[in-house]
Amino acid sequence: MKPIARRSLSLNRLLRCSWAGLLIMLLAACHYDMYDQPKYQTYEPSSFFEDGRSSRPAVAGAVSVDQVQTDEYLYTGLNPDGTEGAMMPFPVSQELLLRGQGQYNIYCAVCHGETGYGQSVVSQRGAIVPANFHQQRLREAPIGHIYNVVTNGYRYMYGYASQITPEDRWAISAYVRTLQLSQNATLDDVPAVERTKLEGQ
Repeated sequence: MKPIARRSLSLNRLLRCSWAGLLIMLLAACHYDMYDQPKYQTYEPSSFFEDGRSSRPAVAGAVSVDQVQTDEYLYTGLNPDGTEGAMMPFPVSQELLLRGQGQYNIYCAVCHGETGYGQSVVSQRGAIVPANFHQQRLREAPIGHIYNVVTNGYRYMYGYASQITPEDRWAISAYVRTLQLSQNATLDDVPAVERTKLEGQ
């Protein structure tokens, strides 16, 4: 082998070993930092703060998770006796129903379909058949049941409490009721003025 080729081979080996060594040192440093983090243990004293404590009191005005859930019905949909409620916790308006429709289309329609029959991409491609909101059992269920399912999930469905606010979960529940009414309405459900127009057609 020629001297230049030998020199080039040695240089390549040296570079590879240098990179390997550097990588090992970096990994060793990371490993040490991860296992030996600079931190205070519970109740350990501290010379940094004037009161000598490492544990700090809560910041004024801070609210812990679930601390202000004073309206049990709003957050659970359950009556004091534990049964599912039949009333909305606040008035239903057109604005609320439009909000419910928007949230329903984002979170629910992908499984239950835009009209609530459970016919969707998920039902066509998956083994799970989402609930049909127009079946008699769900039409007769109290609105608190719908809220409860959206909140906590049911069977294969996950709960959405961490993704949708309580107010929006109620808006979705009201919109599901609207879907049920729209697909199962009779002429008697139509206001008198509109009924006259329909009968005239």
